[in-house]
Amino acid sequence: MLVHLAVNNYAIVDHLELDLAAGMTVITGETGAGKSIMLDALALTLGDRADSGAVRPGADKADLLATFDISQIPEARAWLEERDLGSQEEQVILRRVVTAEGRSRGYINGSPSPQQDLKALGEMLIDIHSQHEHQSLLKTDTHRRLLDNFAAASDLARQVQLAAQRCRQTEQALQQASQHSDEQTSRSQLLTYQLEELDSLSLQDGELEQLESEQRQLANAEQIMQSCQQVINLCSENDSGSALQALTASLQRLGSLNVNNRNLDEANNMLASAQIQIEEAVGELTRYLDHFEADPARQQQIEERLGSIYDLARKHKVNPEELPALQQRLIDELESLQQHDADAEKLGEELQAYREHYKQAATQLSGARKKAAKQLADAVTSEIQQLGMPGGKIVVNLTEHKAESYSPHGFEGVEFLVSANPGQPAKPLAKVASGGELSRISLGIQVITAQTSRVPTLVFDEVDVGIGGPTAEIVGQLLRQLGSRGQVLTVTHLPQVAAQGHQHLFVRKEQTPESTRTCIDNLDKGGRVHEVARMLGGVDMTEESLAHARKLLAPIS
Repeated sequence: MLVHLAVNNYAIVDHLELDLAAGMTVITGETGAGKSIMLDALALTLGDRADSGAVRPGADKADLLATFDISQIPEARAWLEERDLGSQEEQVILRRVVTAEGRSRGYINGSPSPQQDLKALGEMLIDIHSQHEHQSLLKTDTHRRLLDNFAAASDLARQVQLAAQRCRQTEQALQQASQHSDEQTSRSQLLTYQLEELDSLSLQDGELEQLESEQRQLANAEQIMQSCQQVINLCSENDSGSALQALTASLQRLGSLNVNNRNLDEANNMLASAQIQIEEAVGELTRYLDHFEADPARQQQIEERLGSIYDLARKHKVNPEELPALQQRLIDELESLQQHDADAEKLGEELQAYREHYKQAATQLSGARKKAAKQLADAVTSEIQQLGMPGGKIVVNLTEHKAESYSPHGFEGVEFLVSANPGQPAKPLAKVASGGELSRISLGIQVITAQTSRVPTLVFDEVDVGIGGPTAEIVGQLLRQLGSRGQVLTVTHLPQVAAQGHQHLFVRKEQTPESTRTCIDNLDKGGRVHEVARMLGGVDMTEESLAHARKLLAPIS
Protein backbone atom coordinates (compact mmCIF):
# COMPACT_ATOMS: atom_id res chain seq x y z
CA MET A 1 0.00 0.00 0.00
CA LEU A 2 1.20 3.51 -0.86
CA VAL A 3 1.66 5.38 2.43
CA HIS A 4 3.66 8.47 1.45
CA LEU A 5 4.45 10.46 -1.69
CA ALA A 6 6.89 13.35 -1.87
CA VAL A 7 7.24 15.45 -5.04
CA ASN A 8 9.86 18.17 -5.50
CA ASN A 9 10.29 20.43 -8.53
CA TYR A 10 8.11 18.31 -10.79
CA ALA A 11 6.07 20.05 -13.54
CA ILE A 12 4.33 22.95 -11.70
CA VAL A 13 4.86 21.42 -8.25
CA ASP A 14 7.66 22.94 -6.20
CA HIS A 15 7.13 20.80 -3.11
CA LEU A 16 4.36 18.41 -2.16
CA GLU A 17 4.04 15.70 0.48
CA LEU A 18 1.08 13.38 0.92
CA ASP A 19 0.28 10.76 3.53
CA LEU A 20 -2.16 8.22 2.14
CA ALA A 21 -4.36 5.66 3.85
CA ALA A 22 -6.22 2.50 2.95
CA GLY A 23 -9.67 2.68 1.41
CA MET A 24 -10.84 4.86 -1.48
CA THR A 25 -9.13 8.21 -1.88
CA VAL A 26 -10.70 10.58 -4.41
CA ILE A 27 -8.72 13.35 -6.08
CA THR A 28 -10.64 16.31 -7.51
CA GLY A 29 -9.98 19.86 -8.62
CA GLU A 30 -10.58 22.35 -11.36
CA THR A 31 -9.48 21.61 -14.91
CA GLY A 32 -5.80 22.37 -15.32
CA ALA A 33 -5.09 22.40 -11.59
CA GLY A 34 -2.85 19.36 -11.95
CA LYS A 35 -4.98 16.46 -10.69
CA SER A 36 -3.01 13.95 -12.72
CA ILE A 37 0.39 15.39 -11.81
CA MET A 38 0.52 13.37 -8.60
CA LEU A 39 -0.22 10.17 -10.50
CA ASP A 40 2.30 11.04 -13.22
CA ALA A 41 4.95 11.59 -10.56
CA LEU A 42 4.01 8.27 -8.98
CA ALA A 43 4.33 6.55 -12.36
CA LEU A 44 7.86 7.94 -12.72
CA THR A 45 8.93 6.43 -9.41
CA LEU A 46 7.55 3.12 -10.74
CA GLY A 47 9.86 3.14 -13.76
CA ASP A 48 8.04 5.19 -16.43
CA ARG A 49 10.20 6.91 -19.03
CA ALA A 50 11.52 10.32 -17.95
CA ASP A 51 12.51 13.45 -19.87
CA SER A 52 13.71 16.95 -19.09
CA GLY A 53 10.15 18.32 -19.41
CA ALA A 54 9.35 16.74 -16.04
CA VAL A 55 11.58 19.26 -14.23
CA ARG A 56 9.97 22.43 -12.89
CA PRO A 57 11.22 25.47 -14.87
CA GLY A 58 14.18 27.08 -13.12
CA ALA A 59 15.07 23.94 -11.12
CA ASP A 60 18.09 21.75 -11.82
CA LYS A 61 16.33 18.46 -11.04
CA ALA A 62 13.05 16.84 -10.02
CA ASP A 63 13.13 14.53 -7.00
CA LEU A 64 10.27 12.05 -6.51
CA LEU A 65 9.85 9.61 -3.63
CA ALA A 66 7.17 7.00 -2.92
CA THR A 67 6.98 4.86 0.23
CA PHE A 68 5.04 1.58 0.24
CA ASP A 69 4.00 -0.72 3.06
CA ILE A 70 4.84 -4.25 1.83
CA SER A 71 3.95 -6.18 4.97
CA GLN A 72 1.08 -7.86 3.06
CA ILE A 73 2.99 -8.35 -0.23
CA PRO A 74 5.21 -11.46 0.17
CA GLU A 75 6.19 -11.42 -3.51
CA ALA A 76 7.70 -7.94 -3.15
CA ARG A 77 9.53 -8.89 0.07
CA ALA A 78 10.99 -11.98 -1.60
CA TRP A 79 12.02 -9.90 -4.66
CA LEU A 80 13.84 -7.42 -2.43
CA GLU A 81 15.55 -10.12 -0.37
CA GLU A 82 16.85 -11.84 -3.51
CA ARG A 83 18.61 -8.61 -4.45
CA ASP A 84 19.77 -7.70 -0.93
CA LEU A 85 17.42 -4.70 -0.92
CA GLY A 86 15.22 -5.82 2.00
CA SER A 87 13.92 -3.43 4.63
CA GLN A 88 13.61 -4.18 8.35
CA GLU A 89 10.49 -1.98 8.69
CA GLU A 90 8.61 -3.91 5.96
CA GLN A 91 8.56 -0.76 3.86
CA VAL A 92 10.18 -0.02 0.55
CA ILE A 93 11.11 3.44 -0.70
CA LEU A 94 11.27 4.11 -4.45
CA ARG A 95 13.02 7.27 -5.56
CA ARG A 96 13.54 8.85 -8.98
CA VAL A 97 15.74 11.85 -9.73
CA VAL A 98 15.42 13.55 -13.15
CA THR A 99 17.89 16.27 -14.18
CA ALA A 100 17.13 19.31 -16.30
CA GLU A 101 19.20 17.66 -19.07
CA GLY A 102 16.84 14.68 -19.13
CA ARG A 103 19.05 12.15 -17.34
CA SER A 104 17.46 10.11 -14.58
CA ARG A 105 18.55 7.89 -11.69
CA GLY A 106 16.48 5.39 -9.76
CA TYR A 107 16.86 4.11 -6.21
CA ILE A 108 15.28 1.29 -4.21
CA ASN A 109 15.72 1.70 -0.45
CA GLY A 110 18.61 4.07 -1.17
CA SER A 111 20.46 1.71 -3.50
CA PRO A 112 20.95 2.77 -7.16
CA SER A 113 18.71 0.61 -9.32
CA PRO A 114 18.03 0.41 -13.08
CA GLN A 115 14.72 1.52 -14.53
CA GLN A 116 13.66 -2.06 -15.31
CA ASP A 117 14.02 -2.99 -11.62
CA LEU A 118 11.79 -0.07 -10.61
CA LYS A 119 9.22 -1.23 -13.15
CA ALA A 120 9.43 -4.89 -12.09
CA LEU A 121 8.95 -4.04 -8.41
CA GLY A 122 6.29 -1.44 -9.19
CA GLU A 123 4.12 -4.06 -10.93
CA MET A 124 3.86 -5.87 -7.60
CA LEU A 125 2.95 -2.69 -5.69
CA ILE A 126 0.44 -0.75 -7.76
CA ASP A 127 -1.82 -1.09 -10.79
CA ILE A 128 -2.74 2.08 -12.75
CA HIS A 129 -5.87 2.26 -14.91
CA SER A 130 -6.09 5.34 -17.14
CA GLN A 131 -8.87 7.09 -19.03
CA HIS A 132 -7.21 6.02 -22.30
CA GLU A 133 -7.57 2.31 -21.64
CA HIS A 134 -10.94 2.17 -23.39
CA GLN A 135 -9.08 3.00 -26.62
CA SER A 136 -6.70 0.08 -26.13
CA LEU A 137 -9.82 -2.05 -25.62
CA LEU A 138 -10.26 -1.95 -29.39
CA LYS A 139 -7.12 -4.10 -29.75
CA THR A 140 -7.34 -7.88 -29.44
CA ASP A 141 -3.93 -7.91 -27.73
CA THR A 142 -5.60 -6.08 -24.84
CA HIS A 143 -8.42 -8.63 -24.78
CA ARG A 144 -5.96 -11.50 -24.50
CA ARG A 145 -4.00 -9.78 -21.71
CA LEU A 146 -7.17 -9.03 -19.72
CA LEU A 147 -8.43 -12.61 -20.00
CA ASP A 148 -5.05 -14.02 -18.96
CA ASN A 149 -4.92 -11.69 -15.97
CA PHE A 150 -8.46 -12.65 -14.96
CA ALA A 151 -7.56 -16.36 -15.31
CA ALA A 152 -4.43 -15.83 -13.16
CA ALA A 153 -2.51 -17.18 -16.16
CA SER A 154 -0.15 -14.28 -16.92
CA ASP A 155 2.92 -16.27 -15.86
CA LEU A 156 1.74 -19.21 -17.95
CA ALA A 157 1.21 -16.89 -20.94
CA ARG A 158 4.82 -15.67 -20.57
CA GLN A 159 6.00 -19.30 -20.50
CA VAL A 160 4.13 -19.95 -23.76
CA GLN A 161 5.66 -16.85 -25.32
CA LEU A 162 9.19 -17.91 -24.33
CA ALA A 163 8.59 -21.49 -25.47
CA ALA A 164 7.35 -20.25 -28.86
CA GLN A 165 10.42 -18.03 -29.19
CA ARG A 166 12.74 -20.95 -28.43
CA CYS A 167 10.91 -23.15 -30.95
CA ARG A 168 11.22 -20.55 -33.72
CA GLN A 169 14.89 -19.82 -33.00
CA THR A 170 15.82 -23.51 -32.87
CA GLU A 171 13.84 -24.26 -36.03
CA GLN A 172 15.61 -21.45 -37.88
CA ALA A 173 19.00 -22.72 -36.73
CA LEU A 174 18.08 -26.24 -37.87
CA GLN A 175 16.90 -24.97 -41.26
CA GLN A 176 20.16 -23.12 -41.76
CA ALA A 177 22.07 -26.25 -40.83
CA SER A 178 20.01 -28.31 -43.30
CA GLN A 179 20.56 -25.82 -46.14
CA HIS A 180 24.32 -26.36 -45.89
CA SER A 181 24.15 -30.14 -45.38
CA ASP A 182 24.59 -31.09 -49.08
CA GLU A 183 27.60 -28.83 -49.47
CA GLN A 184 29.03 -30.11 -46.22
CA THR A 185 28.52 -33.73 -47.27
CA SER A 186 30.42 -33.12 -50.52
CA ARG A 187 33.16 -31.32 -48.65
CA SER A 188 33.39 -34.11 -46.08
CA GLN A 189 33.77 -36.70 -48.85
CA LEU A 190 36.55 -34.69 -50.51
CA LEU A 191 38.37 -34.19 -47.20
CA THR A 192 38.11 -37.90 -46.42
CA TYR A 193 39.63 -38.77 -49.82
CA GLN A 194 42.43 -36.23 -49.45
CA LEU A 195 43.27 -37.45 -45.95
CA GLU A 196 43.34 -41.04 -47.18
CA GLU A 197 45.99 -39.98 -49.75
CA LEU A 198 48.02 -38.20 -47.08
CA ASP A 199 47.63 -41.10 -44.66
CA SER A 200 48.79 -43.47 -47.39
CA LEU A 201 51.85 -41.29 -48.04
CA SER A 202 52.57 -41.27 -44.28
CA LEU A 203 55.27 -38.62 -44.49
CA GLN A 204 57.26 -38.51 -41.25
CA ASP A 205 58.89 -35.51 -39.61
CA GLY A 206 62.39 -34.97 -41.07
CA GLU A 207 61.90 -37.73 -43.67
CA LEU A 208 61.94 -35.38 -46.67
CA GLU A 209 65.27 -33.80 -45.70
CA GLN A 210 66.80 -37.22 -45.09
CA LEU A 211 65.56 -38.62 -48.41
CA GLU A 212 66.82 -35.63 -50.37
CA SER A 213 70.26 -35.93 -48.74
CA GLU A 214 70.47 -39.67 -49.46
CA GLN A 215 69.23 -39.15 -52.99
CA ARG A 216 71.97 -36.59 -53.67
CA GLN A 217 74.57 -38.98 -52.30
CA LEU A 218 73.44 -41.93 -54.42
CA ALA A 219 73.10 -39.80 -57.57
CA ASN A 220 76.80 -38.67 -57.21
CA ALA A 221 78.23 -42.06 -56.08
CA GLU A 222 80.80 -42.47 -58.89
CA GLN A 223 82.08 -38.91 -58.58
CA ILE A 224 82.36 -39.31 -54.81
CA MET A 225 84.40 -42.52 -55.12
CA GLN A 226 86.72 -41.01 -57.71
CA SER A 227 87.33 -37.89 -55.70
CA CYS A 228 88.05 -39.83 -52.51
CA GLN A 229 90.50 -42.14 -54.29
CA GLN A 230 92.27 -39.19 -55.89
CA VAL A 231 92.72 -37.58 -52.48
CA ILE A 232 94.15 -40.84 -51.08
CA ASN A 233 96.56 -41.07 -53.99
CA LEU A 234 97.69 -37.49 -53.59
CA CYS A 235 98.27 -37.96 -49.91
CA SER A 236 99.93 -41.38 -49.81
CA GLU A 237 99.92 -43.61 -52.92
CA ASN A 238 101.08 -41.46 -55.83
CA ASP A 239 104.15 -43.03 -57.52
CA SER A 240 105.39 -39.64 -58.56
CA GLY A 241 105.26 -38.39 -55.00
CA SER A 242 102.69 -37.93 -52.33
CA ALA A 243 102.09 -35.56 -49.47
CA LEU A 244 103.23 -38.13 -46.91
CA GLN A 245 106.41 -38.83 -48.84
CA ALA A 246 107.15 -35.11 -49.01
CA LEU A 247 106.54 -34.67 -45.28
CA THR A 248 108.73 -37.67 -44.42
CA ALA A 249 111.56 -36.32 -46.55
CA SER A 250 111.17 -32.87 -44.99
CA LEU A 251 111.35 -34.25 -41.46
CA GLN A 252 114.48 -36.25 -42.33
CA ARG A 253 116.18 -33.19 -43.81
CA LEU A 254 115.44 -31.03 -40.76
CA GLY A 255 116.52 -33.82 -38.39
CA SER A 256 119.90 -34.07 -40.11
CA LEU A 257 120.75 -30.45 -39.42
CA ASN A 258 121.56 -31.15 -35.76
CA VAL A 259 120.94 -27.51 -34.82
CA ASN A 260 119.43 -26.47 -31.52
CA ASN A 261 117.08 -23.68 -32.56
CA ARG A 262 113.61 -22.87 -31.26
CA ASN A 263 112.21 -21.92 -34.66
CA LEU A 264 113.48 -25.05 -36.32
CA ASP A 265 112.09 -27.19 -33.50
CA GLU A 266 108.68 -25.54 -33.87
CA ALA A 267 108.68 -26.13 -37.66
CA ASN A 268 109.66 -29.77 -37.10
CA ASN A 269 106.79 -30.28 -34.64
CA MET A 270 104.25 -28.77 -37.04
CA LEU A 271 105.41 -30.98 -39.93
CA ALA A 272 105.20 -34.04 -37.67
CA SER A 273 101.62 -33.06 -36.66
CA ALA A 274 100.68 -32.57 -40.33
CA GLN A 275 102.05 -36.02 -41.15
CA ILE A 276 99.90 -37.59 -38.41
CA GLN A 277 96.70 -35.72 -39.53
CA ILE A 278 97.19 -36.69 -43.19
CA GLU A 279 97.70 -40.32 -42.19
CA GLU A 280 94.42 -40.18 -40.15
CA ALA A 281 92.58 -38.49 -43.03
CA VAL A 282 93.75 -41.16 -45.46
CA GLY A 283 92.52 -43.81 -42.98
CA GLU A 284 89.07 -42.20 -42.73
CA LEU A 285 88.74 -41.96 -46.52
CA THR A 286 89.84 -45.58 -46.92
CA ARG A 287 87.27 -46.78 -44.39
CA TYR A 288 84.56 -44.68 -46.10
CA LEU A 289 85.35 -46.27 -49.46
CA ASP A 290 85.44 -49.75 -47.93
CA HIS A 291 81.85 -49.34 -46.72
CA PHE A 292 80.50 -47.20 -49.58
CA GLU A 293 77.96 -48.93 -51.82
CA ALA A 294 76.43 -47.49 -54.97
CA ASP A 295 72.90 -49.02 -54.69
CA PRO A 296 70.87 -48.33 -57.87
CA ALA A 297 67.82 -50.12 -56.43
CA ARG A 298 67.87 -47.93 -53.31
CA GLN A 299 68.35 -44.87 -55.47
CA GLN A 300 65.30 -45.77 -57.56
CA GLN A 301 63.26 -46.42 -54.39
CA ILE A 302 64.20 -43.03 -52.97
CA GLU A 303 63.44 -41.22 -56.21
CA GLU A 304 60.01 -42.90 -56.42
CA ARG A 305 59.27 -41.92 -52.83
CA LEU A 306 60.33 -38.31 -53.48
CA GLY A 307 58.25 -38.31 -56.66
CA SER A 308 55.11 -39.28 -54.68
CA ILE A 309 55.80 -36.52 -52.17
CA TYR A 310 56.41 -33.87 -54.84
CA ASP A 311 53.31 -34.92 -56.85
CA LEU A 312 51.00 -34.67 -53.82
CA ALA A 313 52.49 -31.30 -52.88
CA ARG A 314 51.84 -29.98 -56.40
CA LYS A 315 48.28 -31.34 -56.26
CA HIS A 316 47.58 -29.34 -53.09
CA LYS A 317 49.65 -26.35 -54.28
CA VAL A 318 51.95 -26.35 -51.25
CA ASN A 319 55.65 -26.88 -50.71
CA PRO A 320 56.57 -30.54 -49.96
CA GLU A 321 57.66 -29.67 -46.42
CA GLU A 322 54.18 -28.16 -45.76
CA LEU A 323 52.33 -31.47 -46.29
CA PRO A 324 52.20 -32.47 -42.58
CA ALA A 325 50.72 -29.08 -41.65
CA LEU A 326 48.20 -29.41 -44.50
CA GLN A 327 47.19 -32.83 -43.25
CA GLN A 328 46.49 -31.41 -39.75
CA ARG A 329 44.38 -28.58 -41.22
CA LEU A 330 42.29 -31.04 -43.20
CA ILE A 331 41.81 -33.19 -40.08
CA ASP A 332 40.63 -30.13 -38.12
CA GLU A 333 38.19 -29.11 -40.88
CA LEU A 334 36.75 -32.62 -41.14
CA GLU A 335 36.29 -32.79 -37.38
CA SER A 336 34.54 -29.40 -37.48
CA LEU A 337 32.13 -30.66 -40.16
CA GLN A 338 31.46 -33.81 -38.19
CA GLN A 339 30.82 -31.67 -35.11
CA HIS A 340 28.42 -29.55 -37.17
CA ASP A 341 26.53 -32.71 -38.09
CA ALA A 342 26.40 -33.63 -34.41
CA ASP A 343 25.18 -30.11 -33.57
CA ALA A 344 22.44 -30.40 -36.20
CA GLU A 345 21.34 -33.67 -34.67
CA LYS A 346 21.36 -32.05 -31.24
CA LEU A 347 19.30 -29.13 -32.60
CA GLY A 348 16.74 -31.61 -33.85
CA GLU A 349 16.50 -33.18 -30.40
CA GLU A 350 16.23 -29.76 -28.74
CA LEU A 351 13.51 -28.67 -31.17
CA GLN A 352 11.49 -31.76 -30.36
CA ALA A 353 11.81 -31.04 -26.62
CA TYR A 354 10.87 -27.37 -27.10
CA ARG A 355 7.86 -28.35 -29.19
CA GLU A 356 6.67 -30.66 -26.46
CA HIS A 357 7.16 -27.98 -23.79
CA TYR A 358 5.30 -25.42 -25.93
CA LYS A 359 2.45 -27.87 -26.54
CA GLN A 360 2.11 -28.63 -22.82
CA ALA A 361 2.21 -24.95 -21.76
CA ALA A 362 -0.14 -23.82 -24.54
CA THR A 363 -2.58 -26.63 -23.74
CA GLN A 364 -2.59 -25.63 -20.08
CA LEU A 365 -3.08 -21.97 -21.05
CA SER A 366 -5.99 -22.90 -23.34
CA GLY A 367 -7.65 -24.76 -20.49
CA ALA A 368 -7.31 -21.76 -18.18
CA ARG A 369 -8.67 -19.40 -20.84
CA LYS A 370 -11.66 -21.56 -21.68
CA LYS A 371 -12.53 -21.90 -18.02
CA ALA A 372 -12.21 -18.15 -17.36
CA ALA A 373 -13.76 -16.84 -20.60
CA LYS A 374 -17.39 -17.40 -19.63
CA GLN A 375 -16.78 -16.27 -16.04
CA LEU A 376 -15.25 -13.00 -17.26
CA ALA A 377 -17.98 -12.46 -19.86
CA ASP A 378 -20.74 -13.02 -17.30
CA ALA A 379 -19.10 -10.76 -14.71
CA VAL A 380 -18.48 -7.90 -17.17
CA THR A 381 -22.00 -8.28 -18.60
CA SER A 382 -23.42 -7.89 -15.10
CA GLU A 383 -21.30 -4.77 -14.52
CA ILE A 384 -22.13 -2.99 -17.77
CA GLN A 385 -25.82 -3.63 -17.23
CA GLN A 386 -25.47 -1.74 -13.95
CA LEU A 387 -23.49 0.97 -15.74
CA GLY A 388 -26.28 2.10 -18.05
CA MET A 389 -26.33 -0.70 -20.63
CA PRO A 390 -29.33 -2.76 -19.38
CA GLY A 391 -29.49 -4.97 -22.48
CA GLY A 392 -25.74 -5.15 -23.04
CA LYS A 393 -23.90 -8.44 -23.21
CA ILE A 394 -20.21 -9.30 -23.49
CA VAL A 395 -18.92 -12.48 -25.15
CA VAL A 396 -15.27 -13.59 -24.85
CA ASN A 397 -14.62 -15.38 -28.12
CA LEU A 398 -11.71 -17.84 -28.49
CA THR A 399 -10.57 -18.61 -32.05
CA GLU A 400 -8.07 -21.37 -32.73
CA HIS A 401 -4.99 -20.47 -34.75
CA LYS A 402 -4.79 -22.49 -37.96
CA ALA A 403 -1.97 -21.29 -40.15
CA GLU A 404 0.46 -19.96 -37.57
CA SER A 405 2.62 -22.46 -35.73
CA TYR A 406 4.29 -21.71 -32.42
CA SER A 407 2.18 -18.60 -31.91
CA PRO A 408 3.61 -16.63 -28.98
CA HIS A 409 0.05 -16.22 -27.76
CA GLY A 410 -0.88 -19.89 -27.61
CA PHE A 411 -3.35 -21.97 -29.56
CA GLU A 412 -6.09 -19.37 -29.82
CA GLY A 413 -6.84 -15.72 -30.35
CA VAL A 414 -8.99 -13.81 -27.85
CA GLU A 415 -11.56 -11.17 -28.81
CA PHE A 416 -14.28 -9.43 -26.84
CA LEU A 417 -17.60 -9.18 -28.67
CA VAL A 418 -20.49 -7.01 -27.55
CA SER A 419 -24.21 -6.96 -28.09
CA ALA A 420 -25.44 -3.50 -27.06
CA ASN A 421 -29.14 -4.43 -27.21
CA PRO A 422 -31.18 -7.60 -26.65
CA GLY A 423 -31.56 -9.76 -29.75
CA GLN A 424 -28.58 -8.28 -31.57
CA PRO A 425 -25.70 -10.62 -32.47
CA ALA A 426 -22.43 -10.03 -30.67
CA LYS A 427 -19.93 -8.18 -32.82
CA PRO A 428 -16.40 -6.73 -32.36
CA LEU A 429 -16.26 -3.69 -30.09
CA ALA A 430 -14.88 -1.39 -32.78
CA LYS A 431 -17.92 -2.04 -35.00
CA VAL A 432 -20.65 -1.80 -32.38
CA ALA A 433 -19.78 0.22 -29.29
CA SER A 434 -20.19 4.00 -29.22
CA GLY A 435 -17.78 6.19 -27.25
CA GLY A 436 -19.99 6.21 -24.15
CA GLU A 437 -20.66 2.47 -24.36
CA LEU A 438 -16.94 1.80 -24.79
CA SER A 439 -16.22 3.80 -21.63
CA ARG A 440 -18.77 1.74 -19.66
CA ILE A 441 -17.46 -1.54 -21.03
CA SER A 442 -13.89 -0.52 -20.24
CA LEU A 443 -14.81 0.51 -16.71
CA GLY A 444 -16.73 -2.73 -16.17
CA ILE A 445 -13.76 -4.79 -17.33
CA GLN A 446 -11.34 -2.78 -15.17
CA VAL A 447 -13.51 -3.20 -12.08
CA ILE A 448 -13.84 -6.96 -12.60
CA THR A 449 -10.15 -7.56 -13.37
CA ALA A 450 -9.13 -5.34 -10.44
CA GLN A 451 -11.06 -7.64 -8.10
CA THR A 452 -8.79 -10.54 -9.06
CA SER A 453 -5.59 -8.49 -8.91
CA ARG A 454 -3.00 -9.41 -6.28
CA VAL A 455 -1.74 -5.80 -6.31
CA PRO A 456 -2.98 -3.95 -3.16
CA THR A 457 -3.05 -0.43 -4.62
CA LEU A 458 -5.28 0.41 -7.58
CA VAL A 459 -5.24 3.77 -9.35
CA PHE A 460 -8.10 4.94 -11.59
CA ASP A 461 -7.28 8.09 -13.54
CA GLU A 462 -10.57 9.62 -14.84
CA VAL A 463 -11.93 6.23 -15.94
CA ASP A 464 -15.46 7.63 -15.52
CA VAL A 465 -15.21 9.91 -18.56
CA GLY A 466 -18.41 9.70 -20.62
CA ILE A 467 -20.51 8.54 -17.65
CA GLY A 468 -23.08 10.57 -15.76
CA GLY A 469 -26.42 10.53 -13.95
CA PRO A 470 -27.41 7.50 -11.88
CA THR A 471 -24.61 5.46 -13.50
CA ALA A 472 -22.02 7.73 -11.92
CA GLU A 473 -23.26 6.84 -8.45
CA ILE A 474 -22.96 3.14 -9.28
CA VAL A 475 -19.40 3.73 -10.48
CA GLY A 476 -18.57 5.40 -7.18
CA GLN A 477 -20.07 2.50 -5.24
CA LEU A 478 -18.02 -0.02 -7.24
CA LEU A 479 -14.80 1.88 -6.63
CA ARG A 480 -15.61 2.20 -2.92
CA GLN A 481 -16.14 -1.57 -2.75
CA LEU A 482 -12.69 -2.07 -4.29
CA GLY A 483 -11.26 0.39 -1.78
CA SER A 484 -12.74 -1.54 1.14
CA ARG A 485 -10.51 -4.49 0.17
CA GLY A 486 -7.31 -2.47 -0.17
CA GLN A 487 -6.35 0.96 -1.46
CA VAL A 488 -7.91 2.82 -4.38
CA LEU A 489 -6.82 6.23 -5.69
CA THR A 490 -9.35 7.81 -8.06
CA VAL A 491 -9.03 11.00 -10.09
CA THR A 492 -12.59 12.01 -10.97
CA HIS A 493 -14.71 14.88 -12.21
CA LEU A 494 -18.01 13.35 -11.08
CA PRO A 495 -19.49 14.49 -7.75
CA GLN A 496 -21.31 11.15 -7.36
CA VAL A 497 -17.95 9.35 -7.46
CA ALA A 498 -16.20 11.93 -5.28
CA ALA A 499 -18.87 11.54 -2.60
CA GLN A 500 -18.07 7.83 -2.24
CA GLY A 501 -14.46 8.30 -1.14
CA HIS A 502 -13.12 7.44 2.28
CA GLN A 503 -10.69 10.34 1.90
CA HIS A 504 -10.86 13.38 -0.37
CA LEU A 505 -7.86 15.29 -1.80
CA PHE A 506 -8.49 18.63 -3.46
CA VAL A 507 -5.98 19.91 -6.04
CA ARG A 508 -5.70 23.66 -6.57
CA LYS A 509 -3.37 26.13 -8.22
CA GLU A 510 -1.74 29.09 -6.50
CA GLN A 511 -0.68 31.77 -8.94
CA THR A 512 1.47 34.87 -8.55
CA PRO A 513 2.77 37.19 -11.25
CA GLU A 514 6.06 35.28 -11.10
CA SER A 515 4.99 31.65 -10.75
CA THR A 516 2.29 28.98 -10.64
CA ARG A 517 2.31 26.05 -8.28
CA THR A 518 0.05 23.12 -7.45
CA CYS A 519 -1.17 22.47 -3.93
CA ILE A 520 -3.22 19.58 -2.52
CA ASP A 521 -5.53 19.83 0.50
CA ASN A 522 -6.86 16.88 2.50
CA LEU A 523 -10.49 17.94 2.91
CA ASP A 524 -12.46 17.59 6.11
CA LYS A 525 -16.23 17.02 6.17
CA GLY A 526 -17.06 20.67 5.55
CA GLY A 527 -14.50 20.99 2.82
CA ARG A 528 -15.92 17.91 1.10
CA VAL A 529 -19.41 19.42 1.11
CA HIS A 530 -18.17 22.57 -0.61
CA GLU A 531 -16.08 20.66 -3.17
CA VAL A 532 -18.92 18.27 -4.08
CA ALA A 533 -21.23 21.28 -4.33
CA ARG A 534 -18.73 23.00 -6.65
CA MET A 535 -18.64 19.90 -8.82
CA LEU A 536 -22.46 19.87 -8.89
CA GLY A 537 -23.13 23.52 -9.55
CA GLY A 538 -19.98 25.24 -10.76
CA VAL A 539 -18.17 28.22 -9.28
CA ASP A 540 -21.24 29.94 -7.84
CA MET A 541 -22.23 28.06 -4.71
CA THR A 542 -25.99 27.87 -4.04
CA GLU A 543 -27.94 26.52 -1.13
CA GLU A 544 -29.44 23.95 -3.48
CA SER A 545 -26.03 22.66 -4.55
CA LEU A 546 -24.83 22.54 -0.93
CA ALA A 547 -27.96 20.66 0.10
CA HIS A 548 -27.47 18.23 -2.78
CA ALA A 549 -23.85 17.73 -1.75
CA ARG A 550 -24.83 17.00 1.85
CA LYS A 551 -27.39 14.50 0.58
CA LEU A 552 -24.77 12.70 -1.54
CA LEU A 553 -22.33 12.59 1.36
CA ALA A 554 -24.87 11.70 4.06
CA PRO A 555 -24.95 7.91 3.43
CA ILE A 556 -21.15 7.83 3.42
CA SER A 557 -20.55 9.84 6.60
